Amino acid sequence: MSAARRRVGLFGGSFDPVHVAHVALARQALAQLGLDELRWMPVGEPWQKARALAPAVHRAAMVELAMAAEPRFVLERAELDRPGATYTIDTVRALAAAEPAVDWTLVLGEDQYAGLHTWHGWRELLDAVRLAVAGRPDTPIAPHPEVARASRDVVALPPMTVSSSDVRARLARGLSIEGLVPDAVARYIAQHRLYAVPATPA
Repeated sequence: MSAARRRVGLFGGSFDPVHVAHVALARQALAQLGLDELRWMPVGEPWQKARALAPAVHRAAMVELAMAAEPRFVLERAELDRPGATYTIDTVRALAAAEPAVDWTLVLGEDQYAGLHTWHGWRELLDAVRLAVAGRPDTPIAPHPEVARASRDVVALPPMTVSSSDVRARLARGLSIEGLVPDAVARYIAQHRLYAVPATPA
């Protein structure tokens, strides 16, 4: 008798920093998609990011703090530990080879879904995973026609306007981020003085 297949979600992003909308999406994906686990997958060196990210050690630590209360959340280090530019298709190939009894679901935000056709190896990726797209019924999404034809689930989310760029901007201005990131993440950011603008020498 063959072993039962598991359904595992992959939730990638820069998580720079991780915030409460990330956590809400991850929890909703677990609840709605019937996943056995959801792997948070911080990027290493994202090829489509123009700006420098916070060091990987800090972004991974913040993700671990954000997911600590849910045993089905797992930190996936595949992209953090791989040198050079990181492509999702390379990660999926490696994971599928190592764990052939898993059905992979790629959890995406609306902006990632709309731009999926710009990803390296995106056609192969569509064959390798099932898509789960975070969205709201009142928000139209216009993906590439080939992407739109791929089977997908929609993960319903309540309106949440928080973003990592907003959190970074508030920190740079010395403003509070209470309620925008998990409390443990806020303490970590303060402890390590992440995203603060360095003082100008006199």
